[in-house]
Amino acid sequence: MEKLTGKKKIRVAVFISGRGTNFKSLIKFSNKKNSLIKIVLLITNNKNAEGIYFAKKNKIKISYINYINKIKAEREILISLKQYNINLICLAGFMKILSKRIINIYKGKILNIHPSLLPKYKGLNTHKRVIKNREKFTGCTVHLVNSRLDSGKIIIQKKIKVFKNDDENSLSKRVLKIENLIYPKAIKKFISTNP
Repeated sequence: MEKLTGKKKIRVAVFISGRGTNFKSLIKFSNKKNSLIKIVLLITNNKNAEGIYFAKKNKIKISYINYINKIKAEREILISLKQYNINLICLAGFMKILSKRIINIYKGKILNIHPSLLPKYKGLNTHKRVIKNREKFTGCTVHLVNSRLDSGKIIIQKKIKVFKNDDENSLSKRVLKIENLIYPKAIKKFISTNP
C-alpha cells in the first residue's frame, strides 16, 4: 500500500448505498484545484442508489456489488480496489459492514461518516434514539474504521443543537448538511496527519 502523501493524488473509492449526498460533496472537494484526492471508483450494493447519477456525471467508474453471498461480494470488492490502485476508502452511507479481512488489508485507510457524536449512538436509527432520549445536542463524526462497529479513532466531529420541535426527519436533514461540510475537512486533516 502506497503512502498517502506525495505528489500524486490519493486514489479514493467511495462506498454508498443510497442518496450519495456525501459522495457529491466529496466529488466537489476532489475537483478543487489543489485537492489532494482523486475519486476514481464508486462501490455500491444498490443498483438503484441515487448517488450513481453523480458518478456517471463525473465519469467515475462504478462497481455494483451483489451482497447475496458476502464472501463472494467482498472478493469482488478487493478485486476492484486493487484494479484501481485505491489508497483510501471513504464509506458514505454504505449499509453493509466490512469484514475484518478488508479492514486488515486497508488498515488505517478506511474512513466512515456516522450521524451521531460517537461514541454515543453507534449503529442504526441514531436520530430516533437521540430524540427519544431528549438529547440537547447531536451531530456527526468522521472516524477511522476498525473491526468494532463505529468504534475507530475519531478524526473530526461537529455538534448541533436538537430543537424541541425536531423530529427524525428534520434532525436528519440538519445533520446531513453538516456531514457534507465536515467529510472533506476530515479527509484534509487525515491526510495531513498521515504522512
